[in-house]
Amino acid sequence: MSFASAGESRWSDVYITAGSRALSMAGDALAATTLALALQDRGAGGLAVSGLWIAATLPLVALAPLAGRLADRFDSRALLVSVGLAQAAVCTAMAFVSSPVMLIALVAVLAAGLGISNPTFAALVPSMVTRDDLPKASAIGQTASMIGTLLGPAAAGFLVGAFGTRPPLLIDAATYLAVAVAGLLLRTRRGGVTAAAATAMPETPWRLRGDGLLLATFLAFGAVVAGVGGVNVIEVFFVRETLGASTSAFGLVTASWTAGMAAGAWMFAKAVRRFDDDSGLTRAVLVLLGATCVPVLISAAAPGVWLVVLLWLAGGLLNGGLGVFSTILIARRVPERSRGRGYAALNAAANGGAMFGYVVAGALLGPFSPRALVFAFGLAGVLAVLAAALPVARAIRRERVTSGVVAPAVSH
Repeated sequence: MSFASAGESRWSDVYITAGSRALSMAGDALAATTLALALQDRGAGGLAVSGLWIAATLPLVALAPLAGRLADRFDSRALLVSVGLAQAAVCTAMAFVSSPVMLIALVAVLAAGLGISNPTFAALVPSMVTRDDLPKASAIGQTASMIGTLLGPAAAGFLVGAFGTRPPLLIDAATYLAVAVAGLLLRTRRGGVTAAAATAMPETPWRLRGDGLLLATFLAFGAVVAGVGGVNVIEVFFVRETLGASTSAFGLVTASWTAGMAAGAWMFAKAVRRFDDDSGLTRAVLVLLGATCVPVLISAAAPGVWLVVLLWLAGGLLNGGLGVFSTILIARRVPERSRGRGYAALNAAANGGAMFGYVVAGALLGPFSPRALVFAFGLAGVLAVLAAALPVARAIRRERVTSGVVAPAVSH
């Protein structure tokens, strides 16, 4: 696979990307928490909150094939600048809209932009660094994004209580300008002329369905996220109503998962170097998927908000490792000129599963209590991992047979 040329990593580009993503992710989390709190305070039920999350997710799934092709075929600078400016305009409009229906519609438009910028950024990072430096670059990017996401919910809890919903949304609009600025500053570029030159080189076209190992992993992602994705809808009701916590405490709970992800990215960035083969890396991804569900399952028995904070930290730690491992797996297996499609496909699998969870959670919040649903969704995530283990193992065996590699005997 193609990584940075001349054996040198462009760390300045890595930090520019990380900084811009940190600012935009802070704005995303700020806006999402603001809107969730606003709907809950206005008496909106689970269906309204789930509608918000669906609007933020559906474009990422529906537009994934198109977004991946855009990220691979068009100049990354032009994409990032245009998308960043458009998202800033959409967020500004959201600050002056009070209708829940209009807000949800604008969230969907905003998500369409994320569907393009996310795979564009993700596909750029392996081109900025060497293969050996990719785990560190991935950890830097994920840590920066998580710091931004960490600040967003906490800030929203205080800002909404003090000033209402408009200031957080205007701040979100300003943060999207960082995406456009990053597009102008980055020296590393993909798509455009680069993509046109690549098409002149003979190369077998990459398709996800042609990579059984990656396809099985993506399906596992979708299944697990479907099991626990509904917790995003339930969380505000579980923390605010079942546990009786304040808006500030809700922001702290949301931020604790993100803080764990930032720490987990660095912890697992070192561990990923031990996995030289894709089969072992895929098994590790599956284990992390299942382990991430366990704190969610346990939190259903929490008597107060502080135990939830600790459990969310643990879940985020494992989730951070999952992000690094999956990034490395795609970078290894997908050709450089198709990486946009690879990362878009992973995002589609995860977001598609999450969207399914949002729909189910919104429908079940009426007849069932938030505590019971947290337990049910956590358990569903664990069961989804167990169900996905068999097809992943089969894909690993097929790949070994195809490549002529025989699995070594394991002694106990």
